[in-house]
Amino acid sequence: MTQQRLPDSVERFLAENRTNLVSTAETLLSHDTANPPGHTATAVSWIASRLETAGVDFERIAVDPEKPNLVATLPGASDRTLCFVGHVDTVPFDGTEWSRDPLGEREGDRLYGRGATDMKGAVAAMLQVALAYAESDAAPPVDLRFAFVSDEETGGDAGLPSVREAIEFAPDACVIGETISRNGRFAVSIADRGAIWLTLEATGEAAHGSRPMLGVNAIDRLTAAVGRLKQEFGTRELDVAPEMGPIVEESVGFHEGELDAETVRDLFRYPTVNLGVIEGGSAVNAVPASARAEVDVRLTATVETRDALGSIRRCLGGIEGISVADASWSRGSYEPIDSPLVEASAAAAGAAVDERIYRRSATGGGDAKDLRHDGIPTVEFGFGTDTAHAVDEYTTVDALARNAEAYARLVGEYAARVGDGDSTDR
Repeated sequence: MTQQRLPDSVERFLAENRTNLVSTAETLLSHDTANPPGHTATAVSWIASRLETAGVDFERIAVDPEKPNLVATLPGASDRTLCFVGHVDTVPFDGTEWSRDPLGEREGDRLYGRGATDMKGAVAAMLQVALAYAESDAAPPVDLRFAFVSDEETGGDAGLPSVREAIEFAPDACVIGETISRNGRFAVSIADRGAIWLTLEATGEAAHGSRPMLGVNAIDRLTAAVGRLKQEFGTRELDVAPEMGPIVEESVGFHEGELDAETVRDLFRYPTVNLGVIEGGSAVNAVPASARAEVDVRLTATVETRDALGSIRRCLGGIEGISVADASWSRGSYEPIDSPLVEASAAAAGAAVDERIYRRSATGGGDAKDLRHDGIPTVEFGFGTDTAHAVDEYTTVDALARNAEAYARLVGEYAARVGDGDSTDR
């Protein structure tokens, strides 16, 4: 398909307001929105003032007054709706560990600060696209929505979940501004893995540490159980649907140079099992009578989580002193690799960087997973750096501009692929 042109007035606005885009990102960074506690009200109010000045209609939704959300709408030429989603909260930071100001500092092309790449840079670009259409004479070819949300980093209910409960939120497609490109490779994330989080408990018999043979070590039991889970369940090939094959191969290409091809294929061919937390014991000279562990299991999209959990319980069942105290889970999801949204996103991102755009699976999962399960086609993409959650997190001026261009181009690319037919993207 021929690359879609940006409306002249939108292209001109983006070119003439690049300095304002950087200033917007700097302002967002200056607000401490670390979550917890996640006080985003001031930052969200500032975004609201920008939208109001530009004459953009928006709705403020706040279950928690300290964690409000904004949903802005720009009417388009069709009844389809494309929604951009960006979160304004960040993970916490310890300023004493930073060599730059975690609330924003610029040096040359780099813009440092907590959330610069995850994802205040993307939020700034989304806001810029909204202003470009609002302040120019161009009407978007589809209805545009911009959801600026809170409470994402902790998976809390005050953010996007509260928006979806409060208003009719059923866009035809969603784009979440997660930065998923790194090491000079660019991608659109079109799949998420499922997750099972287990809490395991072990019991034993206390004894003096100098006579361990008189007791039963609960920590030993627990680590042996996790070892068994890794060896028996973790090496069992997953029943992955054939349509995931091309997505896995694109993921292999994306990780080339970082991981060898078979390692990446195995990441999707088998479950991953990670012992993340272990607690037990009261003294170095005592045999622990109890212990507790938290284990993270990940499963490729299309794998039945219910079946996997059953296999896990059978694997651990019958081990003396071991019980599954709790289990929470989510199912993986994916967007067809040739869907209109995926093709439009890859085309828009490719126009901004003139490089190959891999249509890959994320190794984790977020809001996109749940949106897809509710029938809303969703992808994640954004330009930035591989410094999310890291000390001295930064983005670049070039990445900010690329995000704004790509998101603006996506509007036309998506509209061209869905036309005026059925309102579903699948």
